[in-house]
Amino acid sequence: MVTEIDGGAIVYRLIEDKPYYLLEKSATSDFWGFPKGHIEKGEDLVQAAIREIKEETGIDASIDPNFKYVIEYDMKNGHHKSVTFYSSKVNTDKVMLQKEEISDFAWLGYDDARSKLTFENLKLALDAMHKYISNKHS
Repeated sequence: MVTEIDGGAIVYRLIEDKPYYLLEKSATSDFWGFPKGHIEKGEDLVQAAIREIKEETGIDASIDPNFKYVIEYDMKNGHHKSVTFYSSKVNTDKVMLQKEEISDFAWLGYDDARSKLTFENLKLALDAMHKYISNKHS
């Protein structure tokens, strides 16, 4: 079985100490999720996450490696996918979408973000991230 390795991030910004999460809608489906993508040759997971945020949103981001959440699942093509999400706090709401891959985006509070995410494993990743941020910023 082929395993695909992705790096990604749960991107957020604070407004009046409340986190707003960046969700992206796939250009090829109704899938809502977080910035992520395949590791390229010579990259580690953190470098892949930073590159994917930049490519998909135009945001120059940094990664907090102290938060790491891994999801794994089997894809329709028979491959196995492993995605490592990190935390990325940004200070901008300006997004320039990579139209080939991303058709829409939204900055949402926790409850709205959780209800918009397509898959349960992403909701669990958001839950862990929200708990991490709440502890970090309290």
